[in-house]
Amino acid sequence: MLCGDGEVEPNIDQVSQLVLEVCKEDVLALVIHKLPNLGWERERIFHCWSVLLKQKVDSKYCSVEYENHFELLDFLVVCYDNKEIALNCGLMLRECIKFPTLAKYILESASFELFFKFVELPNFDVASDAFSTFKDLLTKHGTVVAEYLTAHYDGVFNPLVVMQVFVANPNKPREVKVILAKNNERLVELLDNLSIGKGSEDEQFEEEKELIIKEIKRLSCQPILDS
Repeated sequence: MLCGDGEVEPNIDQVSQLVLEVCKEDVLALVIHKLPNLGWERERIFHCWSVLLKQKVDSKYCSVEYENHFELLDFLVVCYDNKEIALNCGLMLRECIKFPTLAKYILESASFELFFKFVELPNFDVASDAFSTFKDLLTKHGTVVAEYLTAHYDGVFNPLVVMQVFVANPNKPREVKVILAKNNERLVELLDNLSIGKGSEDEQFEEEKELIIKEIKRLSCQPILDS
């Protein structure tokens, strides 16, 4: 019903009614919380989730404005701790992050700090997926990210992984470039004082720091940021 059958387009009125009923009856929460108990159906759930998020009812994204949606976002983030469903939940999170209001919630929620743990999980696939979601959160919506950085500046730039996401990303939003350039001296000082003290890992750590410092200094010299 949501996507048609490949030959016949979906009926808009029927789809709108379905979306309203899904939100009204709290079906989203029921299905998402059952993800750990599902098997092959998880792929189908992801597809339905993606379609539902994009459906408009009376010019509004009903599922995005669904009042209990935020709690589901927290649940999906925490699911990175469950390697059986982590990748499915990562896909669903990245679909959500396409919407500024949902990305803003995750950035400002307590669950956001869990990403610093998830990007270093021993399971490479899960850690890589978590990093992809983490990067989307910090780069998708320039205005949202800029507001977040301004409000949480002192804490957010401490972990080196955050520096890597912001500075090494070649497609940085202009708003992020401006923040990095205006605060270049403070960021360089912070990096100079940053150390992990883990012996054999120090060399790689210092190399990464040096690359980030060079990029910050390069950004600070770009006249376009003054316009």
